[in-house]
Amino acid sequence: MQIFDISLPIHPQMLHWGRKPEVTTVESIAAGDASNVTRWLIGSHTGTHVDAPLHFKDGELPVDQIDMDVLVGPAVVLDLTGVTGQVGAAELEAAGLGDATRVILKTVNSSEDGALRADEKPSQWVGLAPDGAALLRERGVKIIAIDYLTLESPENTVEWETHHELLPNGVIILEGLDLAAVEAGPYEMVCLPLKLQGSEAAPARTILIRR
Repeated sequence: MQIFDISLPIHPQMLHWGRKPEVTTVESIAAGDASNVTRWLIGSHTGTHVDAPLHFKDGELPVDQIDMDVLVGPAVVLDLTGVTGQVGAAELEAAGLGDATRVILKTVNSSEDGALRADEKPSQWVGLAPDGAALLRERGVKIIAIDYLTLESPENTVEWETHHELLPNGVIILEGLDLAAVEAGPYEMVCLPLKLQGSEAAPARTILIRR
């Protein structure tokens, strides 16, 4: 059995959309305290994280109410490293989408010089096109994941068309995966977002298991 931790490390210098994490030392052994204690200031969309339907529509499902059978179970990693720009319906079909209900998009974002490795938000990265999102929804996909801070392509980060295609229709989004060491193929996925009550999103430790 192989276990792949595909979660991003969280730290103050990390690639982040907006304000980066801040860490404060509350207690330290070096200062004479009994233990080391820190306080972290992070957003709900920090690092590897799950977007719930509430993110783009009031009154919809928050992250703490997502069913475990959506977040845990068989998944497929699709090799889309040959795609530049947006991953559309045609690219998903060519990569072997099939009937998987948990779909993970591996793109050039995860490569050594890809967008995921940048110090600051780059101007270009690979995202999922709205027509690709529509195909996934029509196929009954429960959760879709990608190896960048957002599933959206740069050109769609005004209207957020892909998010609107998925989240209000109950398709969960998982963003910020590091897939550099993961090959395409079938896996068991375990994705455990923090149980932030009533939140639209939450950081999530995520692993893939290959038996």
